[in-house]
Amino acid sequence: MRKNSKIIYPDLSFKINGILFKARKELREFRNEKQYCDFIEKLLKDENIQYEREKTLPPSFEGELNGRNKIDFLIEDKIILEIKTEPFITKKDYYQVRRYLKASNKKLAILVNMKRYYINPKRILNSEIDE
Repeated sequence: MRKNSKIIYPDLSFKINGILFKARKELREFRNEKQYCDFIEKLLKDENIQYEREKTLPPSFEGELNGRNKIDFLIEDKIILEIKTEPFITKKDYYQVRRYLKASNKKLAILVNMKRYYINPKRILNSEIDE
């Protein structure tokens, strides 16, 4: 880590990661995305963390139909949490989350693939927002 670097929302990110690891440990790797999200939602409630689930974002360009961009969770109106259950996270998933960051004007998203034996939450920053 560079001396002058800043970690965005470190405490909240740490709590979210703890929830993700707990969900993966409890449910293992053989669940679908909705099942993981249901359990993550329960854990967020248990921790009294505010969230919105399946939040619909506004259209990202003129002519786009409403409801095209829907994020799994918006946590404390700060962090987008996107859950996947695929063999691998792809560039398409990464670009999807980048689009969500831009459309919502948020600084940070966490992308995680719950299907993997070892989960590795990825922090994705919106470089278009100044600190």
